Amino acid sequence: MSNFEKKFGRYAVSNLSLKLVVLYVLGYVLYFVQPAVFSLLTLDVSAILHGQIWRIVSWLLVPPDAGSNYFFVAIMLYFYYSIGTALERVWGDYKYNVYIFLGIILTVISAFLWTGFMKLSGISGSDLEYVTRLGASFFSTYYINMCIFLAFALTFPEAQVYLFFILPIKVKYLGWIDVGFLVLSMITGNIAERFVIAAALLNVLLLFLRSRNWMSYSPGEVRRRQKFRRSVEEGRKTTTAGGQGTMHRCAICGRTEKDGDMLEFRYCTKCEGGLEYCRDHLFSHVHVKKGEKPHMLPGQPGEDN
Repeated sequence: MSNFEKKFGRYAVSNLSLKLVVLYVLGYVLYFVQPAVFSLLTLDVSAILHGQIWRIVSWLLVPPDAGSNYFFVAIMLYFYYSIGTALERVWGDYKYNVYIFLGIILTVISAFLWTGFMKLSGISGSDLEYVTRLGASFFSTYYINMCIFLAFALTFPEAQVYLFFILPIKVKYLGWIDVGFLVLSMITGNIAERFVIAAALLNVLLLFLRSRNWMSYSPGEVRRRQKFRRSVEEGRKTTTAGGQGTMHRCAICGRTEKDGDMLEFRYCTKCEGGLEYCRDHLFSHVHVKKGEKPHMLPGQPGEDN
C-alpha cells in the first residue's frame, strides 16, 4: 500500500461502477426528454472558457451511443456494470477509483489540448467556437469505457465471454481487437478523436506500469525487495538440496516452486491468514477471511482446491 493510498484511500467511492451507470441512465432520460438541454452538457472547451464551467463535469452524463434502441442500451449498461464490478472486487475501491478518475482527468486535459492545437492552427473567434462545439461530442466516456474493458482484459485474460450470447471467446482476444480498433480509429479519425484516444490509452499504459510495480517503489523499497529475493533463493536452494518440502504453494491451484522455474508467488494483502497465490491466480481469486476456503472469481477457468 502506497503512502498516498494510506492517506486518501478512505475517501475512495465504493460501488463506483453502479454510480456511473446511474449517471448514464440519467443522461439517457435527459436525452430523450430534453435533447436541447442535453447539448449544454458536452465537454465544449470554448463554452467552458466563456463561463459554462459546469461542462467540466456535466459531460459525464453524456452516455455512449445516446439514441440507440433501449434493448442495446440495457445490454451495454449491464456489461459495463459487470466488468466494472469485477475490477472493483479484485483491485479494491481505491485502485479502481484512481483508474476511472485519472481517465476522466486525462479526457478533460485532452479536450483543452485539442482546443489549443486548433487555435495554434489559425482557427479563432467564432470559427473556433463552432469547431469546438462540433468536436465536443468526441470527448465523452465512450473511450474511457473501451479502456475499462482493456483493463478487464489485462486483469482477466483467460476469462471467457459469450460473443453474441453464443460463441465463447477469451477476453484477451477481445482485448486485442479493442486495441486494434482504437489504433485504427486514431489513424482514420479526426484530430479530436486522436487526442481523446491518446488520453484513454495513456491511462491504460499508466495502469500497466503501476501493475508491473515500475513506478511505486522507493530506492529503500527496492533494496528490501532485492534482499528478500536473495533470502528466498537461498532458502529454496537449501530445501531443494535437502529434499524437504516447498516454500511456496498457491492456495488455488496448489502449484509450488517445484512445478516450474518461472513460477512466481505473491501474498495477498487483502486475504486473511497469509495466503499465497501464483501469478495466474493472484488477481482472479475472491478475498477471504481467515478459515475460509480460497476460491476463484465466477467465470474464471480452473477448479478450486
